Amino acid sequence: MTGRAYLVGSGPGGPGLLTMRAREVIDGADVILYDQLPGEEIIATLPEGAELIDCGKYGGSHTLKQHEIEALMVERAKAGKTVVRLKGGDPFLFGRGGEELEVLRAHGIPVEVVPGVTSAIAVPGMVGIPVTHRRYASEVTFITGHEDPTKPESALNWEVLARLKGTLVILMGVKNLPAITAALIEHGKDPGTPVAIIERGLRPDQRVTVGTIADIAEKARATGVRPPAVIVIGGVVNLYDEGSLPG
Repeated sequence: MTGRAYLVGSGPGGPGLLTMRAREVIDGADVILYDQLPGEEIIATLPEGAELIDCGKYGGSHTLKQHEIEALMVERAKAGKTVVRLKGGDPFLFGRGGEELEVLRAHGIPVEVVPGVTSAIAVPGMVGIPVTHRRYASEVTFITGHEDPTKPESALNWEVLARLKGTLVILMGVKNLPAITAALIEHGKDPGTPVAIIERGLRPDQRVTVGTIADIAEKARATGVRPPAVIVIGGVVNLYDEGSLPG
């Protein structure tokens, strides 16, 4: 009776960067557990015949807690259903997909991972910011701006991060931006290092705020920057093209 589960990355927003495999799996699902990050355009195409379960976070409040999402996935799959967990970007980049994979495997449920185009690369790219560039950065580091609050201490070594010569790309960092920039400056990062914040990347209401490590937190506060957003720190921000449009 056991069904099958899919951990599906929807890409950074809009159907244009949803993969063919993701579309195929979504259309064949009995149950889809989704959050708001895939975007309204993709959510509107979810099959009407499937059981659609909203797992999104709204106004700082989660519709379902992580353990509740995992329990629903297991329950529906154990009932013989084809279950899709639809996530923004790629399910394994700060998306808790790894945790969900472990739970499904522990219950003996067959699971397939459908990778997605990550917003960490696609969103900066669509506004003309390459995360690597021979002149500016030969390395890129992806970090989360929102660690597990139950951990006794941060796993991020700000002293090391501040010394890196390449690009820093931060996901889920809007709320903690003042603390992030302060930590980088405290550990020796040049306060004049360029920073770009791309809100709602690849969507019609996409917005970009540009500054430096020294002033970006204040600029973000003044302009009301809100998540979801990708934060890029480094010389590659100099290549930002104000004329770039969402895909």
